[in-house]
Amino acid sequence: MIHALKMFYTTVGRKMIMALTGLFLVTFLIEHLYGNLLLYKLDGGVAFNEYSEFLVSSLFIRVVEIALFAGFLIHIIDGIYLTLYNRRARKIRYEVEHVSGLGTWFSRNMGLTGAVIFFFLVVHLKSFFVPYRIFHTDTSLAYEVASAFRSNWYAALYVVSMVILGSHLNHGFQSAFHSLGFNNIKYMKPMKTLGTLFALIMMIGFASFPIMFYFDIFGVGTDILGH
Repeated sequence: MIHALKMFYTTVGRKMIMALTGLFLVTFLIEHLYGNLLLYKLDGGVAFNEYSEFLVSSLFIRVVEIALFAGFLIHIIDGIYLTLYNRRARKIRYEVEHVSGLGTWFSRNMGLTGAVIFFFLVVHLKSFFVPYRIFHTDTSLAYEVASAFRSNWYAALYVVSMVILGSHLNHGFQSAFHSLGFNNIKYMKPMKTLGTLFALIMMIGFASFPIMFYFDIFGVGTDILGH
């Protein structure tokens, strides 16, 4: 038992923690995308507001949110550790990648893309989670979200962040399964394809919201904002 716990203090163990927390956070992204898609129902934001109110009132969701924040925190701390560790080993790593032909800019800069995503997350939580989940602001969340997507700076930040999220997921998804031992050559290609497909779905899905609302495509902005 003690030996197993000590393993998590090694680089391999930390990579396993990074993989497990990353895959746990992936479930949040799927659920969050589903909730956001309710904005496209063209019902004045009713379905989205009802869904948001359910999240606020559900004790189960509150417990899950605590686990989610813990997962984010562990993932971030572990990411910082691995980034610093990789920097110390940069010379050796670059030599290996140069010889093997492996490695991309994104795979070498997961810490940087993670930092951008973290910055976006802070802005996003400050804009919506804090006022609606903590201070219980009594306004239409759908209206506030639609208004935010009409903002030049927020729409641009959202799209850029989702592109970076897609790159982060593309490498992270494959790396997670590799760290967990699913590195059989037979499964590597389909796993890579699955990871890329998932990353594209998440990136396009989330990036579609500021684009659709900013340009009022199919009247999604007018449906909620009324103008």
